Amino acid sequence: MKLLHLDASPLGQHSVSRELTAAIVNQLAEESPSLQITYRDLSTHTLPHWTPVMDAESDAAKLGQVVLDEFLEADVVVIGAPMYNFGIPSQLKAWIDRVVVAGKTFRYTPAGPEGLAGGKRVIIASSRGGVYSTGPAAGMDFQENYLRAVLGFIGIDDVQFIRAEGVNMSAEHKVKAIASARHSIGSLATKAA
Repeated sequence: MKLLHLDASPLGQHSVSRELTAAIVNQLAEESPSLQITYRDLSTHTLPHWTPVMDAESDAAKLGQVVLDEFLEADVVVIGAPMYNFGIPSQLKAWIDRVVVAGKTFRYTPAGPEGLAGGKRVIIASSRGGVYSTGPAAGMDFQENYLRAVLGFIGIDDVQFIRAEGVNMSAEHKVKAIASARHSIGSLATKAA
């Protein structure tokens, strides 16, 4: 089984989403010792933004093909997705633009678009400074809703979120949010085996 591990937060060792993706990948690797892991740090090694005019022999086009191949070959994808300004970081959006490709991960048919990347499992470590899953700010969640929609568009319906929410509300709330997320990680791994 192949796993693709993506981190998008530029916060390095202070990143909650990075902490959670590492815990997810470690637990899955413990349960499946033969797991092949590919790691891509989208913040340290940023992808250039996609442009429609790209020479197929350019470094950007070659990198885009490598990124697409990593995704297509993966059985499980673990994504660190912090919420930035109600959405996802531009580093993660640049990656999405490289893997949502007509003819590769989706196609248009007379009945409408059809996803071609199904059969994968995606686990997203979602970190948020405030609370957006419920309450008055729920309508501003363009992070998890977007990720679920774009992955569904390319045929992936096995999407799970491990959420650490309200991490900037107080030190105590951050500790509780991370502990809750880590508890959820334990139930994910059993399904992966």
